[in-house]
Amino acid sequence: MKTRRDFIKSIGIAGGAVAVAAVSRAALAALPEPVLQTGAETLPPLVPNSGHPYNPVVTLNGWTLPWRMNNGIKEFHLVAEPVVREMAPGMKAHLWGYNGQSPGPTIEVVEGDRVRIFVSNKLPEHTSIHWHGQRLPNGMDGVSGLTQPAIQPGKTFVYEFVARRPGTFMYHPHADEMTQMAMGMMGFWVTHPKARHPLIDEVQRDFCFLLNAYDIDPGSYTPKIMTMLEFNLWSWNSRIFPGIDSLNVRLNDKVRIRIGNLTMTNHPMHLHGHEFTVTGTDGGPIPKNARWPEVTTDIAVGQMRQIEFIAAEEGDWAFHCHKSHHTMNAMGHNLPTMIGVDHRSVARKITNLIPDYMVMAERGMADMTEMAMPLPDNTIPMMTGEGPFGSVEMGGMFTVVKVRREQKAGDYSNPGWYQHPPGMLAIESNGATQEPARLQAESGQSMPRKEKPAPEIELQIRKPTGHVGH
Repeated sequence: MKTRRDFIKSIGIAGGAVAVAAVSRAALAALPEPVLQTGAETLPPLVPNSGHPYNPVVTLNGWTLPWRMNNGIKEFHLVAEPVVREMAPGMKAHLWGYNGQSPGPTIEVVEGDRVRIFVSNKLPEHTSIHWHGQRLPNGMDGVSGLTQPAIQPGKTFVYEFVARRPGTFMYHPHADEMTQMAMGMMGFWVTHPKARHPLIDEVQRDFCFLLNAYDIDPGSYTPKIMTMLEFNLWSWNSRIFPGIDSLNVRLNDKVRIRIGNLTMTNHPMHLHGHEFTVTGTDGGPIPKNARWPEVTTDIAVGQMRQIEFIAAEEGDWAFHCHKSHHTMNAMGHNLPTMIGVDHRSVARKITNLIPDYMVMAERGMADMTEMAMPLPDNTIPMMTGEGPFGSVEMGGMFTVVKVRREQKAGDYSNPGWYQHPPGMLAIESNGATQEPARLQAESGQSMPRKEKPAPEIELQIRKPTGHVGH
């Protein structure tokens, strides 16, 4: 992590770019240290060493922002700035974010905490921060032009309010929102209950991440900010499979996963091998008599869903968005379907002109995962990822929940691939196959069509001259 000294050096002379901030010089001199993080790995939970205790969350491929206590107030420092985010090994994106990353760090507080957040703007344009889902004074809501002046480049603003209710929230700009969110500016906020809560259970593992999407052409680094629907990179916390870390849990742990959606479409999130219960939204915990079991839950734009389950089944369980094109990378949207097309004659002619030409997709897309095709700089194959039995043929919004008996409490390290017990693995059958039993249909159409000979039809054409022709 980088320190305040590194931050001051990066903006020029000591205090120069921030000394003209919208807070007093005395308050500016007391700014909490802006901690920065540039790695893309999942960091361990930040156990509180001051303020009220709580069971911390783990941000998938992210981290939690440290704070300091100042006369009973929990103080944070967010820095809005351009960042370079590794989306997967071999691909980086030039985004905007907070404190060195996109999304920004998770903010964790406790119900009843008074929080003070300093926001320094190192972007080339003004910004603000909206605290999505929070109950707070209107002047702290973060809508530039409506509830506050925008934070100009080089300025620092201060937000201060009480975390009034427990739950899962988000933060993001409310200034040039289309550009700034398309560039990756967003983060998670978790408010823990101050005491045992009748609707919030204790869990052993508590994960969180944001759904976001980008349109970045192969070979380029910066997202297209005007894209409305046809994104080609669907990500969790600005990471795409195989760059998304696994969620590693202990057998029979109670697991909570908090998911926020800041893309432009809905995402049906699906977990293999387990049923889960939807226990909360960004409106708060759901009453227990209104909860429902699922294996897939849809998360609409701007929403959060909190799911919980007992990790009762050992193994490596897929966890992904169930929109199939959201589990692919760097997609082209105007490619024709070539299944069943015989390329052989035309391929011979093309290879005379282009020796490296490859026939693609005549049997489906799976072959492409095994082709050593040259790719443009700074991109990644559409389907990728190697599992213990070969190509996983996935991308985008996909990862694995790894449930292990031997995983220790508080251990989030990757245990490797699951070793299946004898007789518990699907294998090729070598036995003789038999014709399946077939039932004779006992019913037919309720209104069967009665075949009639087609009548002869004489076509008459009325010409512009008024004459009738045949």
